[in-house]
Amino acid sequence: MTARLAASGLGFRYEAGTPLLEEWTAGFSSGEVVAVTGPSGRGKSTLLYLLGLMLAPASGEVLLDGRPIHSLGDAACARLRAERYGFVFQDAALDQSRTVLDNILETTLYRRGDRRRDARLARELMERFGVALRADAKPGQVSGGQAQRIALCRALLGDPDVILADEPTGNLDPGSSDVVVDAFRERAVSGAAVVIVTHDPALVARCDREIPL
Repeated sequence: MTARLAASGLGFRYEAGTPLLEEWTAGFSSGEVVAVTGPSGRGKSTLLYLLGLMLAPASGEVLLDGRPIHSLGDAACARLRAERYGFVFQDAALDQSRTVLDNILETTLYRRGDRRRDARLARELMERFGVALRADAKPGQVSGGQAQRIALCRALLGDPDVILADEPTGNLDPGSSDVVVDAFRERAVSGAAVVIVTHDPALVARCDREIPL
Protein backbone atom coordinates (compact mmCIF):
# COMPACT_ATOMS: atom_id res chain seq x y z
CA MET A 1 0.00 0.00 0.00
CA THR A 2 1.31 3.44 -0.95
CA ALA A 3 2.00 5.65 2.04
CA ARG A 4 -0.09 8.80 2.27
CA LEU A 5 3.10 10.80 3.01
CA ALA A 6 6.67 9.66 2.50
CA ALA A 7 10.27 10.81 2.55
CA SER A 8 12.80 9.07 0.31
CA GLY A 9 16.53 9.61 0.78
CA LEU A 10 15.91 12.98 2.41
CA GLY A 11 18.94 15.15 3.15
CA PHE A 12 19.19 18.63 4.68
CA ARG A 13 21.68 20.94 6.34
CA TYR A 14 21.53 24.57 7.33
CA GLU A 15 24.13 26.77 5.67
CA ALA A 16 27.67 25.89 6.82
CA GLY A 17 26.19 23.49 9.36
CA THR A 18 26.43 19.80 10.13
CA PRO A 19 23.90 17.75 8.16
CA LEU A 20 20.72 17.21 10.17
CA LEU A 21 19.32 14.55 7.86
CA GLU A 22 21.16 12.19 5.51
CA GLU A 23 19.43 9.63 3.29
CA TRP A 24 16.41 9.63 5.60
CA THR A 25 13.51 7.47 4.44
CA ALA A 26 10.14 6.77 6.05
CA GLY A 27 6.49 6.40 5.13
CA PHE A 28 3.35 7.49 6.98
CA SER A 29 0.13 5.73 6.10
CA SER A 30 -3.48 6.82 6.26
CA GLY A 31 -5.07 5.83 9.53
CA GLU A 32 -1.96 5.93 11.71
CA VAL A 33 -0.52 8.30 14.28
CA VAL A 34 3.29 8.24 14.30
CA ALA A 35 5.60 9.76 16.91
CA VAL A 36 8.99 11.08 15.79
CA THR A 37 11.36 11.22 18.76
CA GLY A 38 14.98 12.06 19.44
CA PRO A 39 17.28 14.42 21.35
CA SER A 40 17.05 18.19 21.00
CA GLY A 41 18.93 19.54 18.00
CA ARG A 42 18.61 16.34 16.00
CA GLY A 43 16.34 17.94 13.39
CA LYS A 44 12.85 16.81 14.34
CA SER A 45 11.19 20.18 13.75
CA THR A 46 13.21 20.62 10.55
CA LEU A 47 11.87 17.27 9.37
CA LEU A 48 8.31 18.52 9.82
CA TYR A 49 9.12 21.65 7.81
CA LEU A 50 10.51 19.46 5.02
CA LEU A 51 7.51 17.14 5.03
CA GLY A 52 5.25 20.19 5.07
CA LEU A 53 6.99 21.89 2.12
CA MET A 54 8.16 24.84 4.18
CA LEU A 55 11.81 23.93 3.55
CA ALA A 56 13.34 22.41 0.43
CA PRO A 57 15.49 19.31 0.89
CA ALA A 58 19.10 19.31 -0.26
CA SER A 59 18.54 15.81 -1.60
CA GLY A 60 15.83 13.20 -1.78
CA GLU A 61 12.08 13.47 -2.24
CA VAL A 62 8.89 14.22 -0.35
CA LEU A 63 5.92 12.34 -1.75
CA LEU A 64 2.18 12.70 -1.18
CA ASP A 65 0.08 9.74 -2.32
CA GLY A 66 3.14 8.50 -4.21
CA ARG A 67 3.63 11.75 -6.14
CA PRO A 68 6.79 13.86 -5.65
CA ILE A 69 5.82 17.29 -4.33
CA HIS A 70 9.06 18.75 -2.92
CA SER A 71 9.96 20.58 -6.14
CA LEU A 72 6.64 22.31 -6.78
CA GLY A 73 6.67 26.09 -7.08
CA ASP A 74 5.86 28.35 -4.13
CA ALA A 75 2.25 28.96 -5.20
CA ALA A 76 1.57 25.27 -5.75
CA CYS A 77 3.13 24.40 -2.39
CA ALA A 78 1.00 27.02 -0.62
CA ARG A 79 -2.18 25.67 -2.17
CA LEU A 80 -1.23 22.07 -1.38
CA ARG A 81 -0.52 22.97 2.25
CA ALA A 82 -3.86 24.75 2.51
CA GLU A 83 -5.86 21.96 0.89
CA ARG A 84 -4.16 18.81 2.18
CA TYR A 85 -2.19 19.66 5.34
CA GLY A 86 -2.89 20.72 8.89
CA PHE A 87 -0.08 22.11 11.08
CA VAL A 88 0.27 22.49 14.84
CA PHE A 89 3.50 24.35 15.62
CA GLN A 90 5.31 24.18 18.95
CA ASP A 91 4.59 27.84 19.76
CA ALA A 92 1.08 27.85 18.19
CA ALA A 93 2.31 30.45 15.59
CA LEU A 94 -0.74 32.70 15.81
CA ASP A 95 -0.83 36.13 14.18
CA GLN A 96 -1.10 38.56 17.10
CA SER A 97 -2.66 41.27 14.93
CA ARG A 98 -5.67 39.17 13.90
CA THR A 99 -8.58 37.77 15.87
CA VAL A 100 -8.61 34.20 17.07
CA LEU A 101 -11.32 33.32 14.55
CA ASP A 102 -9.37 34.86 11.67
CA ASN A 103 -6.30 32.86 12.73
CA ILE A 104 -8.31 29.65 12.52
CA LEU A 105 -9.68 30.63 9.11
CA GLU A 106 -6.22 31.52 7.77
CA THR A 107 -5.90 28.56 5.39
CA THR A 108 -9.26 29.35 3.76
CA LEU A 109 -7.53 32.30 2.09
CA TYR A 110 -5.54 29.83 -0.02
CA ARG A 111 -8.19 27.31 -0.96
CA ARG A 112 -11.57 27.46 -2.60
CA GLY A 113 -14.44 27.19 -0.16
CA ASP A 114 -17.47 28.74 1.45
CA ARG A 115 -16.17 31.33 3.93
CA ARG A 116 -19.47 31.42 5.84
CA ARG A 117 -19.55 27.63 6.18
CA ASP A 118 -15.90 27.56 7.24
CA ALA A 119 -16.56 30.21 9.91
CA ARG A 120 -19.42 28.11 11.29
CA LEU A 121 -17.20 25.00 11.38
CA ALA A 122 -14.42 27.02 13.04
CA ARG A 123 -16.77 28.09 15.82
CA GLU A 124 -17.89 24.49 16.30
CA LEU A 125 -14.24 23.46 16.71
CA MET A 126 -13.65 26.34 19.14
CA GLU A 127 -16.60 25.15 21.22
CA ARG A 128 -15.37 21.57 21.15
CA PHE A 129 -11.87 22.47 22.33
CA GLY A 130 -12.91 25.00 24.95
CA VAL A 131 -11.84 28.20 23.21
CA ALA A 132 -15.26 29.62 22.32
CA LEU A 133 -14.05 33.20 22.81
CA ARG A 134 -15.69 36.45 21.83
CA ALA A 135 -15.40 37.36 18.16
CA ASP A 136 -12.82 40.12 18.62
CA ALA A 137 -10.47 38.24 20.98
CA LYS A 138 -6.79 38.40 20.01
CA PRO A 139 -4.12 35.74 20.65
CA GLY A 140 -2.40 38.01 23.16
CA GLN A 141 -5.49 37.76 25.37
CA VAL A 142 -5.40 33.97 25.75
CA SER A 143 -3.22 31.55 27.72
CA GLY A 144 -0.54 29.35 26.18
CA GLY A 145 -2.79 26.31 26.50
CA GLN A 146 -5.67 28.12 24.81
CA ALA A 147 -3.35 29.27 22.01
CA GLN A 148 -2.31 25.67 21.36
CA ARG A 149 -5.95 24.55 21.18
CA ILE A 150 -6.69 27.43 18.80
CA ALA A 151 -3.84 26.16 16.62
CA LEU A 152 -5.42 22.71 16.76
CA CYS A 153 -8.72 24.17 15.51
CA ARG A 154 -6.86 25.78 12.61
CA ALA A 155 -5.15 22.49 11.76
CA LEU A 156 -8.37 20.48 11.76
CA LEU A 157 -10.63 22.97 9.97
CA GLY A 158 -10.12 21.66 6.43
CA ASP A 159 -10.27 17.92 7.32
CA PRO A 160 -6.64 17.55 6.19
CA ASP A 161 -5.14 14.37 4.77
CA VAL A 162 -1.88 15.01 6.66
CA ILE A 163 -1.42 16.51 10.12
CA LEU A 164 2.06 17.58 11.24
CA ALA A 165 2.34 18.49 14.92
CA ASP A 166 5.40 19.77 16.81
CA GLU A 167 5.14 19.12 20.58
CA PRO A 168 1.36 19.69 20.42
CA THR A 169 0.78 18.92 24.11
CA GLY A 170 3.74 20.87 25.50
CA ASN A 171 1.60 23.68 26.95
CA LEU A 172 -1.36 21.56 27.99
CA ASP A 173 -2.49 19.87 31.18
CA PRO A 174 -3.10 16.09 31.04
CA GLY A 175 -6.84 16.45 30.45
CA SER A 176 -6.38 18.89 27.57
CA SER A 177 -3.61 16.70 26.16
CA ASP A 178 -6.01 13.77 26.00
CA VAL A 179 -8.51 15.90 24.06
CA VAL A 180 -5.82 16.79 21.51
CA VAL A 181 -4.63 13.21 21.08
CA ASP A 182 -8.22 12.00 20.73
CA ALA A 183 -8.72 14.59 17.97
CA PHE A 184 -5.64 13.34 16.12
CA ARG A 185 -6.82 9.77 16.48
CA GLU A 186 -10.26 10.67 15.16
CA ARG A 187 -8.73 12.37 12.13
CA ALA A 188 -6.51 9.34 11.50
CA VAL A 189 -9.53 7.03 11.61
CA SER A 190 -11.04 9.26 8.92
CA GLY A 191 -8.03 8.59 6.70
CA ALA A 192 -5.34 11.10 7.62
CA ALA A 193 -1.68 10.40 8.32
CA VAL A 194 -0.64 12.09 11.58
CA VAL A 195 3.02 12.80 12.36
CA ILE A 196 3.86 14.11 15.83
CA VAL A 197 7.24 15.33 17.07
CA THR A 198 7.33 14.86 20.83
CA HIS A 199 9.46 14.24 23.92
CA ASP A 200 6.39 13.17 25.94
CA PRO A 201 6.48 9.43 26.76
CA ALA A 202 2.74 9.43 27.51
CA LEU A 203 2.01 10.82 24.05
CA VAL A 204 4.41 8.37 22.40
CA ALA A 205 2.60 5.52 24.15
CA ARG A 206 -0.67 6.57 22.52
CA CYS A 207 0.79 6.58 19.01
CA ASP A 208 0.70 3.59 16.68
CA ARG A 209 4.47 3.55 16.28
CA GLU A 210 7.61 5.50 17.04
CA ILE A 211 10.39 6.59 14.68
CA PRO A 212 13.59 7.67 16.52
CA LEU A 213 15.47 10.37 14.65
